[in-house]
Amino acid sequence: MREAMEPEPEVLLQEARENVEAAQSYRRELGQRLQGLREAQRQIKESASQTRDVLKHHFSDLKGTLGKLLDERLVTLLQEVDTIEQETIKPLDDCQKLIEHGVNTADDLVREGEIAIHGGIEEHNDKLWNFTKKASHIQLDSLPEVPLLVDVPCLSAQLDDSILNIVKDHIFKHGTVASRPPVQIEELIEKPGGIIVRWCKWTTGFEGYSLSSRRNIALRNDAESSGVLYSSAPTYFCGQTLTFRVETVGQPDRRDSIGVCAEKQNGYDSLQRDQAVCISTNGAVFVNGKEMTNQLPAVTSGSTVTFDIEAVTLGTANSSEGGGVKLRVTISSSNREVVFDWLLDQSCGSLYFGCSFFYPGWKVLVF
Repeated sequence: MREAMEPEPEVLLQEARENVEAAQSYRRELGQRLQGLREAQRQIKESASQTRDVLKHHFSDLKGTLGKLLDERLVTLLQEVDTIEQETIKPLDDCQKLIEHGVNTADDLVREGEIAIHGGIEEHNDKLWNFTKKASHIQLDSLPEVPLLVDVPCLSAQLDDSILNIVKDHIFKHGTVASRPPVQIEELIEKPGGIIVRWCKWTTGFEGYSLSSRRNIALRNDAESSGVLYSSAPTYFCGQTLTFRVETVGQPDRRDSIGVCAEKQNGYDSLQRDQAVCISTNGAVFVNGKEMTNQLPAVTSGSTVTFDIEAVTLGTANSSEGGGVKLRVTISSSNREVVFDWLLDQSCGSLYFGCSFFYPGWKVLVF
C-alpha cells in the first residue's frame, strides 16, 4: 500500500515532463549564451590580431622613415664636411707645392755648389762663377709663410644628445590601444528633446570593395572592377570634420583618390574630376580634376586625412538662376595641411564622400 504522502504517478509524470522541458529550455539558453561567448572571444582575438598587424606595419614604416631621414641628414652633413675641407685645404696644398718646389731647387743648388767647391779654385773657376751667379738669382732668404694651427680650421661635429631624450619621449607616447573602436557619427540633427544620430556609411553592393558590418570600413578586394566607392548619401555638411583613417595599404597608383564631391558620377574611376576635391595616395591634391602645386605627404598605414569645409560665398545675386558657390577647403595629413577655395557650379546643401583604389589591400575607415 502506498504511503499517504507519496504523489500519484500522473503527478510524477507531469512533473518529469515539466523538468525535461525546463532542462531543454535551459540547454537552449546556455547554447545561445555559449554561441555569444564564442563570438565575443572571436571578436577579441580577431581584433587583437588585426591591431597587432596594424601596430607592426605602422612602426615598421615609421622605423624605415626615421632611418631614411637620418640617412639623408647624414649625407647632408658629410657634404658640408667635404665642402669645408676642399675650400680650406686648397691654399695649404698650394703652399705645399711652393715649398716642395723650393726644396727641390735648394737640393739642386747644394749639389752644384758642392761640385764647384770640391773642384778647387784654379780648375773650376767657371763652375764657381756660374754657381755664384745662379745662387744670386735665387732668393735663399725668402721663406713662404705657413699658417699657425690656431689659424687653420679644425672641423668638428656639433651633436646635441638631448634629441635622443626628445625622440624617446615622443616615441614612448606615440600610439594608443583602445578596447573599443572610435565612434563614427555620420550626422547630428538637432530635434526638440534630442538629437538624431546617423553613422558614416559606404554604399553597399559595389563590386571591388568589401565593407564591414557597420559599413564604415571599406577594403579594396581582388575584384578587377574599379571605380569610385561613394557614401550611401550626401551626409557631409559644411562646418563638420570628415576623417579618413588608412588601416592598411596596397600598391599605390597616381589615380587613387580620397575626398568629397558634389554628386555621384558613375563611369569615373577616380575623384580626380570636376565637382570634386581629393588627395591621391602619393600626396597630390586635386581640385575639380586639376592638380595643385601644393602637395601633402604620401599616405601610409595609419595615416589620417581630414577634410574641413566651410562656405565662403553662397550663390549669385540672382538666386533664381541657381548660381555657384565658393567653399574654403582644408585638407590635413601628417601634421601638414593645404587650404584652398573650391568653386562649384551650383549651391549644394551637403556633399558625398568617396574613395578609389586601383590595387587591392587598401582599407579605409571613415568617421
